[in-house]
Amino acid sequence: MTITLIIAIVGRATLAALFILAGAAKLLGPAPFLAHMDQFRVPRLVLPAVIALEMGAGAALLIGWRTPITAGLLSVFCVATAVVFHHQLGNRVERTQFFKDMALAGALAALAAAGVRT
Repeated sequence: MTITLIIAIVGRATLAALFILAGAAKLLGPAPFLAHMDQFRVPRLVLPAVIALEMGAGAALLIGWRTPITAGLLSVFCVATAVVFHHQLGNRVERTQFFKDMALAGALAALAAAGVRT
């Protein structure tokens, strides 16, 4: 196993953990997430899809299954999350969250474009 392969696996696992844990948190305690969605007028029916995407795509990313497609989907999800929930850029915390989501989207897009398969 080469160092490049090890780095790719660790990088994918780190990104995957973020989404898997976020999905698990929503599954185990949906109330605060539903309240946040209500605040931004996002239909509550979206939450199960978000949980499925975060956990399913996170698991796929973890094992390296269809990495370009999975990373691309998660990248689009991160952009959507930034735009819908963190668009108040005058607020320091929201601005930080916005750019965090955009940075994740960029990393995932780069992973998708590279077509890393391990």
